[in-house]
Amino acid sequence: MTKSKGDRVPLEVSHPNPSLQVTADHKLKTVDTPVYPPNPGEVLVHIKASGICGSDIHFWKTGRIGSLVFEGDCTIGHEASGIVLQCGEGVDHLKPGDRVAVEPGAPYERCFLCDDGRYNLCEDVEFAGVYPYEGTIQRYKNHPAKWLHKLPDNVTFAEGALLEPLSVVMHGIKTVGLSLGRGVVVCGAGPIGLIALAAARASGAHPIVVTDIEPSRLAFAKDFVPSCIAYEVDRTKDAQGNAEAIRALFGSGEYVAPETILECTGVESSVCTAAYTARRGGTVIVIGVGKPIMNNLPFMHIALAEIDLRFINRYRDTWPPAIACLSGGILDLKKLVSHVFPLENAEDALHLCADTRNGSIKVLVVDEQEASV
Repeated sequence: MTKSKGDRVPLEVSHPNPSLQVTADHKLKTVDTPVYPPNPGEVLVHIKASGICGSDIHFWKTGRIGSLVFEGDCTIGHEASGIVLQCGEGVDHLKPGDRVAVEPGAPYERCFLCDDGRYNLCEDVEFAGVYPYEGTIQRYKNHPAKWLHKLPDNVTFAEGALLEPLSVVMHGIKTVGLSLGRGVVVCGAGPIGLIALAAARASGAHPIVVTDIEPSRLAFAKDFVPSCIAYEVDRTKDAQGNAEAIRALFGSGEYVAPETILECTGVESSVCTAAYTARRGGTVIVIGVGKPIMNNLPFMHIALAEIDLRFINRYRDTWPPAIACLSGGILDLKKLVSHVFPLENAEDALHLCADTRNGSIKVLVVDEQEASV
């Protein structure tokens, strides 16, 4: 992904390559970009479906997430699936025509973290859709073959694009652990929160409370996982007040208070509420992406109650089990796809996602063309 195009000659392709780019001055543009043959170890993929993530909106609107900064124009997108068109030298486990899901991060693989199997923490990861690495909202994309995963016939391209957010949730759940019959709270009914809700249900957690400030999202959550309990966050209450109301949904007494909180918003007030909601000795896992600095976390409460406040960075070793979850019917995430746009209208998809009044859940950009090289 980082190798220079050098003297490589662009391929002749059957269709142009419209690529949705975010510029350094926070604009969107669609550019027809050249398509190059894959380097050794790479595969040229025809992207059939690419999901829009909140991080894509963040990069567009603010130009950065933490230390990740857009310093120039870059094609965005990292939730994708497609069809192998051409394999570079040395690729022997994939062939043209294979249906694949894209694991967007390609780590350096020569650092101590990669050696330890914690490649999601590699500081030299080349992550699709994060400047300067080309993302997936385009027709043709070269990607390292190692980080492509074959899709079974019963997993659609749309579901393949949902494997990335599912992987985020799976890494969070694996990090924190869930117990059969123990209570869980899911903070936030956005795409990540809804997937966490379904995964928690499949994991045997009970009861499950899902929280949000938007009644429409809570209504969707109730339809998506009927056994959950919906709690609309009361904006007139502080974190402790909302936590007290959430705890009451589990019954009285410290023992029945929720053991685990899956915080899927990254919003400071929600993280604080989560800390007050967990029972003493419980765990809060922050899955959502928040602002760089949080100044108001209830430090002494967390300390005195020995709340285990944990965080994750993306995922590792999740694609095969995530594919198994969808292929085996453990999870059905198809309802999450609320809007579908053709690739040529990808800018419209970003604008719809950016306005919460549109009520989108998961928006996909798809390409129905029969592309070839």
